[in-house]
Amino acid sequence: MADPVRPYGGVSAEQRRARRRAALLEAALDVLAAEGAAGVTVRGICGRARLNDRYFYESFADRDEMLLALVDELFTNGAAMVVEVLETQPADARARARAVISAVVAFLDEDPRRGRLLLESQATEALQRRRHDAVRLLATIMTSQAQELLGDAAPSRVDTELGAITLVSGALELLAAWLRGELEVTREHLTDFLVAMILTASDLSAALDREVRGGAERTGPGQVTR
Repeated sequence: MADPVRPYGGVSAEQRRARRRAALLEAALDVLAAEGAAGVTVRGICGRARLNDRYFYESFADRDEMLLALVDELFTNGAAMVVEVLETQPADARARARAVISAVVAFLDEDPRRGRLLLESQATEALQRRRHDAVRLLATIMTSQAQELLGDAAPSRVDTELGAITLVSGALELLAAWLRGELEVTREHLTDFLVAMILTASDLSAALDREVRGGAERTGPGQVTR
């Protein structure tokens, strides 16, 4: 039987559904952190959330849709946090890079469930597509920042986008390896390294020019190198 539309105890039906959905997502995060994506089941989630199975299906078609919702929430909240941090920083590349990287590392490290969700975000093809979309979104933010801060010294739009995708993808893989315990570095050193990588990439335009000139000298006049 569907919930009545009228308010109950001062809470509307829509608010109750939203609360149940949030409780299911929290329970799913707990289960995923303990058992991985393979261990996430509708029965296990509902049991942890102390909700009847029918409430699961009022929000999600199946467990895969719920996993997508979890990953969407992770990357949406992460991107929103990045934008918020950038808005509080001066127009300085080092200050913005350090503030963003510090916030991202803390975001993943201080709630182990988020870190585990990042690790599990390639468990299915659908999750991989969501991760790809998140990389492109973060790369777009980075591209805009580079062009704003570097001005005429910034590489072309295409090269800036290539560099941003490379940095974001690489940073996520590095963070994943660190969260898995594969890298024996401190959180502080990891942050310093990622900030240094971003700042080094600001010299991309000059490095590309040197490579193009070197390629032209190697291939001779009249030959296309790029």
